[in-house]
Amino acid sequence: MRLLVTGGAGYIGSICSAVALAAGHRVAIFDNLGHGHKAAVPAGAELVEGDLLDEGSLRDAVGAGFDAVLHFAALIVVPESVARPERYYRNNVVGTLNLVDALRQAGVRRLVFSSTAAVYGEPESVPIPESAPTRPASPYGNSKLAVDRLLADECAAHGLAAASLRYFNVGGALHGLGEDHRPETHLIPNVLAVAAGRAEAVELFGTDYDTPDGTCVRDYVHIEDLAAAHFLALEALEAGRHDVYNLGSGSGYSVLEVIETARRVTGRPLPVQERPRRPGDAPRLVASSQAIASALGWQPRHDLEAIIGDAWSWMQEHPNGYSD
Repeated sequence: MRLLVTGGAGYIGSICSAVALAAGHRVAIFDNLGHGHKAAVPAGAELVEGDLLDEGSLRDAVGAGFDAVLHFAALIVVPESVARPERYYRNNVVGTLNLVDALRQAGVRRLVFSSTAAVYGEPESVPIPESAPTRPASPYGNSKLAVDRLLADECAAHGLAAASLRYFNVGGALHGLGEDHRPETHLIPNVLAVAAGRAEAVELFGTDYDTPDGTCVRDYVHIEDLAAAHFLALEALEAGRHDVYNLGSGSGYSVLEVIETARRVTGRPLPVQERPRRPGDAPRLVASSQAIASALGWQPRHDLEAIIGDAWSWMQEHPNGYSD
């Protein structure tokens, strides 16, 4: 299969590209390198530098001929989306509309979209099923939900076969590739930055939540499990149908559990600096993966220790991240 991977120089996109190559697929990566890294492009993948907002270069790239698209290109920082919502709607929604238009014109009819469980907002109950109300709490979540709806309408009107995969936090490393966001906003790499001596203490925002240890509970999926879900979804696509699947652990881990697991994995003390609660932080955000387990047989195979262990190994091998 010949695959186009948008955002394939980023963390998730690069590793899914590497998994595709290892499975014998041909891969072209379309990325503007605004947040991705040339050094993250796996050997054997073609890199096409371009932007989803540049309709001409996008049409040219898609017109090269592909069987399917894995769509990861998006802005993802929630606080930035609150401060600059127009940037998120333009990149995430308009960029995807441009992509869908280009796919329709080129006759490419299969797409898997990297969505987010942030579309649910603060849930009424956890773990969150796909049937839960969608009430995003940020422009980021709103932009991703708008894309989900766009894809559903494109499937109904024009026969696209698409799937949206909704998940919270991804961690770990694979095929020599890992997580290197600049700036980094995710908990696990920030905890490991303290272990590596890049930061003085782990910031702990709130210890009085209604959870077993008072800290927020969040969902984590290993990048290898996430990649497997994308390819299972790709194989199951049907023309005119939009599938929506949550990917999650079903139980989640508290912030203190993440810190304690990182202490065991790294052997470092990891001092903690308590901070007040952050506005908008829900006590528990955990996704149910029962639907994709029933439909496609997907189950997460890696626990938190494996996620942190692989991320720590990659960080030790790449003390300065990617060098580009």
